[in-house]
Amino acid sequence: MSETGTRDTLRVRVATSLKSVPAAAWDACANPGAGRPLESACEQADSISQADPDNPFVSHAFLRALEESGCVGGRTGWSPAYLLVEDADDRLIAAAPSFVKGHSQGEYVFDHSWAEAYMRAGGRYYPKIQVAAPFTPATGPRLLVAEGPCAAEAREALIAGLEALREQVRGSSVHVTFAQEPDMTALLEAGFLERHDIQFHWRNEGFGSYDDFLGTLASRKRKALKRERREALSAGIEVAVLSGSDLTESVWDDFFSFYEDTGSRKWGRPYLNRRFFSEIGQRMGERIVLVLARRAGRNIAGAINFRGGNTLYGRNWGCIEDHPFLHFELCYHQAIDYAIAHKLVRVEAGAQGEHKLARGYRPVITRSAHLLADPGLARAVAAYLPGERREISSAVAALAEESPFRKGDHL
Repeated sequence: MSETGTRDTLRVRVATSLKSVPAAAWDACANPGAGRPLESACEQADSISQADPDNPFVSHAFLRALEESGCVGGRTGWSPAYLLVEDADDRLIAAAPSFVKGHSQGEYVFDHSWAEAYMRAGGRYYPKIQVAAPFTPATGPRLLVAEGPCAAEAREALIAGLEALREQVRGSSVHVTFAQEPDMTALLEAGFLERHDIQFHWRNEGFGSYDDFLGTLASRKRKALKRERREALSAGIEVAVLSGSDLTESVWDDFFSFYEDTGSRKWGRPYLNRRFFSEIGQRMGERIVLVLARRAGRNIAGAINFRGGNTLYGRNWGCIEDHPFLHFELCYHQAIDYAIAHKLVRVEAGAQGEHKLARGYRPVITRSAHLLADPGLARAVAAYLPGERREISSAVAALAEESPFRKGDHL
């Protein structure tokens, strides 16, 4: 653990592992609103804008599982460098899930073209500082600040600490991806550049059943989804939803075979290893929602979700048998079923995927913040980003026009 500096009475330090950081202290910064009573979806006027008060991906348990399994650290190119802000009594009051990166893999906010242009010009883009939930394109808190009178000052100390860490490792830049308010406001005020992208999220409008949700769709779209769900299971496929103690090592063996097969075809090498799934099963099994498809006596496909305070996050999917529409059933329809049954306000179904639109998922803008040390690179990126944001905004508007909802309703 090294010290990056002080800010008045606050001390900013770097921890290279969460082993030395008490889980309760970290989680009090990561999710200070966890455990409070939540309004149900039907009581929230605009559920899509409600931040998740208990984001699983910045929790101590999730990040420790990545460490213990070796998915980060070592030769992965993700070197933990967690920023810790402590007060005069050595109490942890803020933190950041920050990493020294040697590449741009597993981030889902793509800066490969920036890196290539900078290196062609003679610069060295790596290492860089990444503030993120590794391998997880889900919006959440990034500057983790406990509640208290020093909250604003602690957030400023984290931002200053990120810049100090970049200087310490001689990095080119700092990237804070899938960030939310109030972090974005603080980062932009500190000179970071704003970048946008698109995801597709499903919104619960207080539905009592999946049929209630279908009732908001145009008739032709409603019939198409009913037919799709029937056909997905027509080969004698049964669906089970597992959590907690149901997540046995045998179940993880099956799911990892699905994940590995799909991951190797998409990325060449999956980001997560088999041990990671055992670790999260042990550390946060009650927050996992694993949807499995079974046929002829064996599991053939699965989709893993993580449950937050008010949101279900779809993460990874895989299969060893191909069946029409099974991917859509396990990843999207079953997630909606679960969210309705458990009165969650939102399903975030991961990165990209315009096919989600036809299944009732709406286009949503995601945000990230970037600080580039080289003035020339910073000017070039700053000139590029406004046009990209306009393109994203236009795309969201166009996609919204293609939504399956009845015209004039549920805007």
